[in-house]
Amino acid sequence: MLFALTAGAQITHRDLLEKYLIPTTGGNLLAQKDWKPFPKSAEEWRKRLPDSTLKTIIKNGEAALKKDFQPIPATAMLAFVRTGNRVDYERLSFLKRNMLWDLVLAEAAEGKGRFTDHIVDGIWSTCEETYWGLPVHLTMQKAGTGLADVQEPTVDLFSAETAAILAWTDYFVGDKLQKISPLLRPRIYYEVNRRIFIPMETAKYAWMGGDNPNAKLNNWAPWIASNYLTAALLLEKNTTKRVNEVNQCIKITDQYINGLGTDGGCDEGPIYWFAAGASVFDILNLLDDASAGKINIYADPFVKKIGAYIYKTHIGGSYFINVADAHPKIEVDGPMIYRFGKLVNDDQMMRFGSWATYHTPLKETEVETFRRTRRLYNLFAPEPVKKYTEPYHDQTDVWFDDVQLMSSRSVNGLFVAAHGGNNGESHNHNDVGDFIVYADNYPVIIDVGTGTYTARTFGKDRYTLWFNTSAYHNLPVINGDEQKDGTVYAASDVKYQTDNNHSSLTMNIKNAYPANSGITYWNRNVEMIKSGKIKVTDSYQLTAPSKSITQTFMTVCPADISHAGKILFNLPNQKIVTLDYDAATWTIKKEKMSLDSPEDQGLKTSWDHQDIYRILLINKISANKGTINYTIYK
Repeated sequence: MLFALTAGAQITHRDLLEKYLIPTTGGNLLAQKDWKPFPKSAEEWRKRLPDSTLKTIIKNGEAALKKDFQPIPATAMLAFVRTGNRVDYERLSFLKRNMLWDLVLAEAAEGKGRFTDHIVDGIWSTCEETYWGLPVHLTMQKAGTGLADVQEPTVDLFSAETAAILAWTDYFVGDKLQKISPLLRPRIYYEVNRRIFIPMETAKYAWMGGDNPNAKLNNWAPWIASNYLTAALLLEKNTTKRVNEVNQCIKITDQYINGLGTDGGCDEGPIYWFAAGASVFDILNLLDDASAGKINIYADPFVKKIGAYIYKTHIGGSYFINVADAHPKIEVDGPMIYRFGKLVNDDQMMRFGSWATYHTPLKETEVETFRRTRRLYNLFAPEPVKKYTEPYHDQTDVWFDDVQLMSSRSVNGLFVAAHGGNNGESHNHNDVGDFIVYADNYPVIIDVGTGTYTARTFGKDRYTLWFNTSAYHNLPVINGDEQKDGTVYAASDVKYQTDNNHSSLTMNIKNAYPANSGITYWNRNVEMIKSGKIKVTDSYQLTAPSKSITQTFMTVCPADISHAGKILFNLPNQKIVTLDYDAATWTIKKEKMSLDSPEDQGLKTSWDHQDIYRILLINKISANKGTINYTIYK
């Protein structure tokens, strides 16, 4: 796990939801028996959804009928500590939950009872599991990793997800379960109560800041809280307990929002926004619905900022700016983005959601591994996503002042993004001062992103993984030193400027390197000249003549380095992007990344199984002061 919780300076006590804390009598909260967010009969499903959608739902359920619910062996859990493998356990766990979800929706939509026996099998199999979370998260238990301690249930992302699935199962088919056996629904509540509700009564988990109300939280907080809230609203019949659970979700959500910077940005990157900022929306959506509109903060300008982050980080097609552990390509949930935009009155967000729905659509009833409550609200949205006749236009210039991320576009299809920040952010890579370049919405100079998660990903060996280190970002290695991890390793003197012709980000990246690296200053300026040119300028001074300086450029483009002073990146559309450098001061070499380790396998998927190259410039001149220029153009 990587929580990277920080206290103090970045906390702003907005406390947007605090005024809606609910009195023990229930206040604005609808009673459990009165909250009916979705149809509970097949007849209502048929009235609300088109035949094509219903057919797909039932087809998915029929496919699940042909599969057995498999137990998860203890050795699958032990594999994490034995070999670092977490994928095999996850595959078994997630498959069971996907099957149960498909069966529940199919029975709710069809209503003939042919899925119910297998739903019972799924409920029983899930309830019989020792642990609903993942082996990697057993560090939350006193016993540590290995096998789960059944006497200490802990609340992680996936135990909360499981609770929400079972809660929706009870909601949609509970009456049918009661006829099969009166023990089924009490078993669902018993397991959710002992594994989620009771632990959360006294929880001091790191993901929720422990005892520190000034801790800056990451995506775990809203992601878990959205599922915890779902389960509490649907399953908890005791009014006092239900109110306490809802209030705890409100406090967690407030603390997460308080930890965001003034720009509302997500320092974990766009892919984690769908688990973070979008999960905040899921919580607000549930609170609004379960209070008949009385708990509502959509009009607050800061909520609008949280939503705007996702379209402001869009590059083109499925590509987004991928900082930290973010992947370069994302399957975009257009309907959710559209709903979010509509509720916060952001026309650009609505247009982006509409564009994503019609240009990169998710299958209408596709079961995402997570966040199923969101999918239900998408499915039963009160109105369809509007298809705009005017095209959506991406932002020309973007600046997030807190996460220190900028992007800019030229008139001829060049795109650049760069960022400062620090090397202690959640899901951090050592990448202060990194930049990426796209041309015609195709990656040219890239942030490789993250690979397959294993035991090394979030442990002491995280920075032995090459793609997490600065040497494999578009950054210099200075006197043999790479950047270090930690919040103190940060950019300073960060300045952003923009006008009609230029946009630039300037920063001193000296402090991202060890103190003994011999750097007086290393100022990097990344500039977009909007007529069609990108300039990267490094001005530096060292305490002594340099022993060595190298500069990395990562790419998936077939690159020609045979011309002195030029790197020619060949695009799929037959165009060429050129990077000019001073051949008098640099030698150059190119290496193809082997992608052999278990962690590397995820990179193949991220980059559509293209080869990944590292182009390395090696400085030939020893000097204690200088200016380095790179110019990029089509």
